[in-house]
Amino acid sequence: MKKILLFLIFSGLSFGLFAQDNKLLNASSENYQYADSGFEKGKLYVITRFDDHEYIGEILLDDGREILLKTKTVGNVFIPKYEIKRIVEIQDEKLVVYNEYQFTGPFTTRYSFTTNALPINKGQNYGMLNLYGPEAHLALTDRLNVGIMSSWIASPIIIATKYSFAKEESTLNFSFGSLVGTSGYLNSFKGFGGLHWLNLTKGDRKNNITVSGGYAYLQSGNSQPNEGMYIGDQYEESSNQAQMQTIHGPIFSLAGIFKIGARSSFVFDSMIGSFTYEKYSENMDYDQRFGDVVYVINRKPNSQTTVLFVMPGVRFQKTDNKAFQISIAGVSMYGDADVSFPIPMCTWFYRF
Repeated sequence: MKKILLFLIFSGLSFGLFAQDNKLLNASSENYQYADSGFEKGKLYVITRFDDHEYIGEILLDDGREILLKTKTVGNVFIPKYEIKRIVEIQDEKLVVYNEYQFTGPFTTRYSFTTNALPINKGQNYGMLNLYGPEAHLALTDRLNVGIMSSWIASPIIIATKYSFAKEESTLNFSFGSLVGTSGYLNSFKGFGGLHWLNLTKGDRKNNITVSGGYAYLQSGNSQPNEGMYIGDQYEESSNQAQMQTIHGPIFSLAGIFKIGARSSFVFDSMIGSFTYEKYSENMDYDQRFGDVVYVINRKPNSQTTVLFVMPGVRFQKTDNKAFQISIAGVSMYGDADVSFPIPMCTWFYRF
């Protein structure tokens, strides 16, 4: 009786091992059968586990409990389905860089401050958080994007729009856009400004370069007395009839993004503008002849200044839902006043 029982146990184990070996053999052969799961022969997929480890390859078998994946790096791998976070079909094998899947999405339309001509596809909205404030950008259609930008104190407030004449299969695209904003409650909504531009982008979502040109204007909303000399209360009376200062001029940009790894990109952003404004100066002194304070106001129309903005940085994108970018930048102003100052930037991108 014991011999019969041992024979049955041994036979059961042998049959199980044979079935498992046969399963591997059949799955590795050219005649394996695909389960009714939507996976196609010859297609590449990226499988991400809950620990964020990824496998890339062809799905040979899906038996409902586990998936057999044929990879180029480690061969055939069985992955239990309870360990799988997501399965993504790779539409373009060029997205596999250094044996890792390169994510694309709405972040590919943005550099640091400027954008390219590629659209945010509908359903791929994104938000940004940086040291200076938050942003949110929505795709109303596959061509029209609308966003809102502000500081952490909710002033000023800027509305951004962009319309793209772009096709995914094209490597040369263009768009036009506008930024229109108000100073908000900081200056009782008296200040306002805008920037209207055209973009020309060469390349795809992984590697591209953009040339932009537009026109910017800004009215600060600050009151400045007319030119002249004022004694005592005359200065206050003149301030009530003051002129608003307006700054305006053309602005150009050169920007680009280039892959340096499967999950990292070099990002370059720059802008240069030549602006016309009315330079204002005020001198105040007590004059014994009048027995009062004397104000001398000088205004120099058509003053010129050139502003150069350069921002190189690196973007890290581990998933298609979020990315992080760090940039080192500076602003230099030339003309009536020469000023330079840094503006470091850390930015977090989120898809929603």
